[in-house]
Amino acid sequence: MSFYLPYFTKMRCLLLELTSLLLLGVAFAQRQVTVQEGPLYRTENSHITIWCKVSGYQGPSEQNFQWSIYLPSAPEREVQIVSTMDQSFPYAIYTQRVRSGEIYVEKVQGDSALLHITELQDRDAGEYECHTPTTDERYFGSYSAKMKLVVIPDSLRVTSEAQTLNKVQHDSLELKCEISKSTAQHSHISIAWYRRKGDEPAVEVISLSRDFVLRAGSDYTQRHASGDIRLDKIGETLSKLTIYNLQSSDGGEFYCEAAEWIQDPDGTWYAMTRKRSEGTMVYVEGTASTHSSFDMDINVRLETEKRTYTVGEPVEFRCILEVQNVAKRYFSVSWAFNSSLIATFGANAVPVLNNEFAQRESLGQLKVAKESDSVYILKIYRLRLEDSGKYNCRVTERLKTTTGEFIDGESKRPKNTPITVLPLNAGFAVTAISRTPGVTYNESFDLQCIIKPHYPSWVPVSVTWRFQPAGSTEFHDLVTFTRDGGVQWGDRYTGFRTRTAIEKSESSNNVRLSISRASDTEAGKYQCVAELWRKNYNSSWTRLADRTSNLLEIRVLRPVTKLQVSKSKRSITLVENGPIPLNCSVKSQTSPDSHFAVLWYVHKLTDTDGRLILKTTHSSVFEYGTYAEEEGLKGRLQFERSLSGGLFSLTVQRAQVSDSGSYYCHVEEWLLNPNHAWYKLAEEVSGRTEVTVKLPDDLLEVNQSQKNLTILENEWVTLECFVTNRSSHTSQLSVEWYVWKSGHPEKEAVAKLTRQGTLLYGDPAALNDLKRRMRFESPAPGLYLLTLQNMTAQDSGTYDCRVEEWLLDPTNKWYKRAAELSGLTTITVKQPDVALQVDTTTANITVPEQGHFHLDCNILSLSSRESRFAVTWFSMKTKERGGQTSRKNGEERETLLKVGQDSIFSREANSWEGRLRFQRLSATLYRLTVLQAGAIDTGNYSCRVEEWLPNPRGMWYKLAEEDSGPTSVYVQDTGSSLQSVICSNDSLFYFVFFYPFPIFGILLITILLVRFKSRNSSKNSEGKNGAPLLWIKEPHLNYSPTCLEPPVLSIHPGTID
Repeated sequence: MSFYLPYFTKMRCLLLELTSLLLLGVAFAQRQVTVQEGPLYRTENSHITIWCKVSGYQGPSEQNFQWSIYLPSAPEREVQIVSTMDQSFPYAIYTQRVRSGEIYVEKVQGDSALLHITELQDRDAGEYECHTPTTDERYFGSYSAKMKLVVIPDSLRVTSEAQTLNKVQHDSLELKCEISKSTAQHSHISIAWYRRKGDEPAVEVISLSRDFVLRAGSDYTQRHASGDIRLDKIGETLSKLTIYNLQSSDGGEFYCEAAEWIQDPDGTWYAMTRKRSEGTMVYVEGTASTHSSFDMDINVRLETEKRTYTVGEPVEFRCILEVQNVAKRYFSVSWAFNSSLIATFGANAVPVLNNEFAQRESLGQLKVAKESDSVYILKIYRLRLEDSGKYNCRVTERLKTTTGEFIDGESKRPKNTPITVLPLNAGFAVTAISRTPGVTYNESFDLQCIIKPHYPSWVPVSVTWRFQPAGSTEFHDLVTFTRDGGVQWGDRYTGFRTRTAIEKSESSNNVRLSISRASDTEAGKYQCVAELWRKNYNSSWTRLADRTSNLLEIRVLRPVTKLQVSKSKRSITLVENGPIPLNCSVKSQTSPDSHFAVLWYVHKLTDTDGRLILKTTHSSVFEYGTYAEEEGLKGRLQFERSLSGGLFSLTVQRAQVSDSGSYYCHVEEWLLNPNHAWYKLAEEVSGRTEVTVKLPDDLLEVNQSQKNLTILENEWVTLECFVTNRSSHTSQLSVEWYVWKSGHPEKEAVAKLTRQGTLLYGDPAALNDLKRRMRFESPAPGLYLLTLQNMTAQDSGTYDCRVEEWLLDPTNKWYKRAAELSGLTTITVKQPDVALQVDTTTANITVPEQGHFHLDCNILSLSSRESRFAVTWFSMKTKERGGQTSRKNGEERETLLKVGQDSIFSREANSWEGRLRFQRLSATLYRLTVLQAGAIDTGNYSCRVEEWLPNPRGMWYKLAEEDSGPTSVYVQDTGSSLQSVICSNDSLFYFVFFYPFPIFGILLITILLVRFKSRNSSKNSEGKNGAPLLWIKEPHLNYSPTCLEPPVLSIHPGTID
């Protein structure tokens, strides 16, 4: 988009700009352009407005506005529409619409304006840009804003049956109106019914707003409140108006009007389209007592489309009756031409034509008909020259007498309606000629428009020279020699007027156009248009015919350019946030008066072509390119121009890595043409500057020391994360601790300190209640300490920290520059060593029956001062089954009582119930007393001690357990003998009854062996008679199972062989 400053202010703006950049550095207010928020949805053929405002500007309060559009088919191509400062601003496709007033800009205030499009078209959809040319001493801020306009079809349909209804006072009236739409967007519908009488303004009867609020018009408010007026919705699209108790004032034309509303992004509702239905004529006849002479009045109107026609065109006259109760009255209508009768309609509605017009009617060239009870038409399909004249109709009421005959009543006719029929002109031709089709700058050339045939001076002829600039597709009026001999210049090319002469020959109507000091703005195609006119009797003008000449193409050659731009190449490597200096040097130029437009581009490896960064026009107007808009460069660009005018500099402040690329400039040389308009003579591209922007070096270092720690539960551990070096002292660090536990495939996050100083915790399920036991501190810059309190065995693992370094980029956004892991710290959390020891001494207790005995459980040593003990006493008795015991050692264990570490007692066994007493004599001595001992209580007893400790979370766990030595208890019956005492004690029983027998047996066998040997030695002396040997069997020990009888040792004699 190009904008122009006045020539005489050009140097002043440039000097002010250079002074502010190089010397003063004064801060100015920032210009801000705002436009109506989009997207806006509007319907075709509607009238829309879009507002645009500018603030923070300098200079005059009257600002200019220029509107452009980016079409969806070419979203990057700008198409200029309209400007408040430059009439040549619109592109060809919008020129005619701007000239006709269909598109225009309304200045609301000096710094705000409205863009009007009176008849919206589908091709008007796109992204609109409002631009305000600068009036500031320095280019600073935004100079344009964009919004999106979506054009949707007008789908609103409002239909109601056109009819004529005759009603009597106090009747009811029902009218229906169908309203439909097919808009894809969410929209609301409002409905209103109106009544209109003749030329009076329409009166609102009742309406339903877009917010579904029902409201009656001012004339019908009271009747609506009383229920005489209703508006009902029937189905999705049909609404019904009901008026009860009709009054004579209700007569007139009723119609419904609907509007489709849509909500804009700013929250306001907008009526996209509004339509009305056809009308229904309602006549309300009063009762006999209410008839008046007014009800019988007759009004007649004669209407036609226009007053001037050409031969062969059709014309239609409509004779309209405006009377009350027309359907019940009779009328005759007669048509007249120049006071001569054409046709007559009787009360029976049968037309009667005179001879001449009857013949034309039979040929289908004329029609006389009754369209309705109140409308009669006369139509001539093909006009003749002799049809020019005055037309009229007369309406006469036919009154019916008591005998049934008709008599003429009141008669009315409107004013005459004249029409003019013009002839067609043959042989009318126009030719354009030129002797100089090719010229150079500042030369002159002539164009002639020759008109044939020759018309007399009293025949008005107008001649218009039209011009199509080179490269354009549309013609525009240049100058017109009017029909009354005047000269009218077009408003498109004002520069022609000062260097153009137009001359008309009175004898031949030929028109000569002479143009001096030619420039490229005069290059293009020319043609002339001639029109024949006739002045009518009422001083109006009628164009009889027009002709367009052939095209004349004029070529204008430009001067030879001498523009040269430096092609030198260079490379720049810098660190992020530094400036990128770019230079563009013009080595030679065509003229000392040359001005330059400089376009700065960047080309990246991913792009096929360079992308525009900034453009400075030849008039020092700045425009940002798409690359600057998209990459956020607008606030980082600084442009300078040397006083000599040949060196242009562009500096990209606060460079980013994304700014790396190949930069170059595109220089356009502009000169003033003879019309004092600037034109582009030549253009050239400079050499490229390769720019590489690097990130700061990664200098982040974290202490890599390895540690192995072994601690007991409930102790505290402090993990150190020490940053020994960083890339920048302004960087921000985030620290995250991890733990890897045996059996887990991956590390788990424990805690994270973000760069903003927020402490975040890892997965609560993985933290093992670690969250409430963590404490964080940073006693010195770069030193981060994480303390874990009350460590548990589950906290064992390998810990490390991960440090991320964040830097601030030139756009004030933080990015991660580096990350580093610390050394590993392996922590092993152990439980206390087991030191539990219980007294294992064996004891024997004899207690009389009904007496009591103590079972002591003595803890000799414990593992921790925080230990608690659970003590269980057992009874171990011998149990026989099939002569053998059922358990190991022939014992069966029975639990007497268990006291938990939480001092909760178990339930006593049935046989012991009520006979047990528990005592804790000291912290390590527990006693269980058995009362009322009986014989069944005889047996071995022991206790088991469980040592419990609390973990750091307060949960108790069993560390160890140990059994005491057995205690042998014998309950002595008060009436028992020595025999029973011996039997009741296993040790005594074995000592008295069992151990002697093996001793005696061995002694006896020894004696017998000695004797046997001695007898063998004597056998030889005794011979074969042999004395019989004494055979002694094994001693047999008999004892009573009940120990009632003492064991009997019997030796049975053997036999002698």
